[in-house]
Amino acid sequence: MIDWSQWRHDSALVDALVVLGWAYAMLLGPLRSRIAPGEPWPRAAAIRFYSGLGLVYFAVGSPVALIGGIYLFSAHVCLQLLILYPAAALILQGLPRWTVDAALRPRATRLVATSLLRPWICGAGFTLVASVWYVPRLFEWTLRSPGGHALEQTTCLLSGLLFWWPLASPSRICPPQNFGSRMVYLFAIEVALTAVFSYVLMAEHPMYPTYSLAPRLMAGLDAQNDQVLGGVLLAGVSSLVLLGALGVNFFKWSKASA
Repeated sequence: MIDWSQWRHDSALVDALVVLGWAYAMLLGPLRSRIAPGEPWPRAAAIRFYSGLGLVYFAVGSPVALIGGIYLFSAHVCLQLLILYPAAALILQGLPRWTVDAALRPRATRLVATSLLRPWICGAGFTLVASVWYVPRLFEWTLRSPGGHALEQTTCLLSGLLFWWPLASPSRICPPQNFGSRMVYLFAIEVALTAVFSYVLMAEHPMYPTYSLAPRLMAGLDAQNDQVLGGVLLAGVSSLVLLGALGVNFFKWSKASA
């Protein structure tokens, strides 16, 4: 059933993470003196970045990823939430300001970035990606197609980075939004995701054949209950993150205004 010693469930994605980690090491190592002379090696940023990559690796390469791809919808949801929220946040905060600003310094790149990294575009992109993959036909395609699965996980990570950008951008060229804009941004995403995830939570029958036909790993957790659990996780964890971010930003706003 499950080989707990196999940690390369999706070898293409794992290989991509290795290449990404190597590129980051080159950027902060040999290339640092060319891009930002005099900048010290950012140890804390590197820890955050590689911790984020580690979470993504767990989500796509661990035996739990196999469980989520074959047996349990709720396991799939947990791993996707891991990519969308903590992994994306750590990776974004692992990018030193000088690396991001160096990439955005060319005029054409700066114009594209300032246009695409607006809060409403980031929020819409995040909401679209976080919800569209739960359309049954698309969801089943990602379970059966390695290419579809890679596309799903890649877009989830990118949309997670979009979500966090208006809140925690490391750039001076495209900085975080002011506190008032952040509050509106988070509230709008909370409303949008609640409407979308309610569709999964309130469905009266199993929507995904893969999980309906799979052997049961846990007694009493049939496909319908597993789907309800996944919907609860989607709505609950997302609300926890969004409301938590609202509370933190409101506290910082109050403190800054005092």
